Amino acid sequence: MEQLVASWYNGRSLPETYVLPLEIRPGKLNVPVSTNIIPVVDLGGHDETAIIQQILEASQEFGFFQVINHGVPSNLLDEAMNVCKEFHAMSAKDKAVQCSNDLNKNCFLYTSSQRYATEKYHFWRDSLTHFCHPLEKQIQFWPEKPTRYRNVVSKYTTEVSKLGSTILGLISKGLGVSPEHFSNGLTENPKMIVNHYPPCPDPTLTLGVPKHRDPVLINILLQEDDLCGLQVFKDEEWIDVEPIPHAFVVNIGYVLQIISNGKLKGAEHRVVTNSNSARTTASFFVSPSDETLIEPAKVLVNTSSPALYRSLPYKDFHSKFLVTSDWKELEKFVRTTSA
Repeated sequence: MEQLVASWYNGRSLPETYVLPLEIRPGKLNVPVSTNIIPVVDLGGHDETAIIQQILEASQEFGFFQVINHGVPSNLLDEAMNVCKEFHAMSAKDKAVQCSNDLNKNCFLYTSSQRYATEKYHFWRDSLTHFCHPLEKQIQFWPEKPTRYRNVVSKYTTEVSKLGSTILGLISKGLGVSPEHFSNGLTENPKMIVNHYPPCPDPTLTLGVPKHRDPVLINILLQEDDLCGLQVFKDEEWIDVEPIPHAFVVNIGYVLQIISNGKLKGAEHRVVTNSNSARTTASFFVSPSDETLIEPAKVLVNTSSPALYRSLPYKDFHSKFLVTSDWKELEKFVRTTSA
C-alpha cells in the first residue's frame, strides 16, 4: 500500500518512473478547443426511435455519449461520489485494512495498473475495484470504511445496473438483436472501479490512464461536476469529455464491438492529470462472466457481412487483454483468420 500515489505524492517532484516516453506523453494541454463534441442523449424523451438513433450514431462515430434524465436520483449520485472520495482520502493503513492488493480477490486496491510489478513506467492513479453481483454475496467484501460506503454504493450500483440494462436494451433494438441477448452471462459480472488521481507535479509528462479501450460491454462513468480529465481519441486528436452535472458518460467497450460485429466502436480514450486538484471517478463496468462466449451476434452475420471476430470464452479474452500492451496484438488475437 506504500506504493499508492496518494500516500507519497505531496510536495514531491515527478519520479522518473512516472515520466512517459515522448511519443505517449500528453504534452501541453492548453490546445485549441476541438470542434468535436461528445453527444448528449436525453433518456427522458418520449421518442424512443430518436433516442435509439442518437445512441447508435454516437456509438458508431465516437464510441462515447453522455446521458441525462437517466432516472438515477441526483442526491444518490452526490452521495456516491462523496463516499468514493472519502475512501481515497483515508490513510494507506486504513485502506490496507479494508481491501487486499491481491488482484484475484473480490475487492482489491492497486496503483497505476494491474501490471505494476512488470510495467516499464507507472501511471498517476490509485484504483479501488470490487465486484457487484450478486450483491448479497459481494457486499461483504466491500470496504467497511467509510462506514456508509456499503449502504450508499449498494444503492448506487443497483440503480446504475438498471440503467445499464436500459441502455443495452435500446442498443439491442437499434442493432436488430433480440432484447434477451444481453440478459444472459454477457452482463452477469459487473464491477465497480473507483479511480483517484491526486494533483500531479507535471501533467505534461505523465498520464492517469494511458490510451486504451475497455474490455467490457459498456462502462457507465460518474465524473466530478467541475473537473476534466477524460479524453477520447477521434480524427487524430484528443477530445475532452466535458463534465455535465449529474450526467453519466457511457462508452462502448471492446466486447460490445465484437458482439455488434464491428458496427459499434470501442473507442480509445485516456485520462490526463492536473496540478491543482485531485479528481475521482466511479466506473460501473458491465462485464461477462468468465465462461461466457463472446462472439458476433448471429443475427448480424451473413454472407454479405461475415463474422469479423472469432468466438472465445471471456476469460481468454480478458487474460490476453491484461498482458497485452500492443493493441494490434489483441486485435490479431480476437479477429477471425478471414477478417
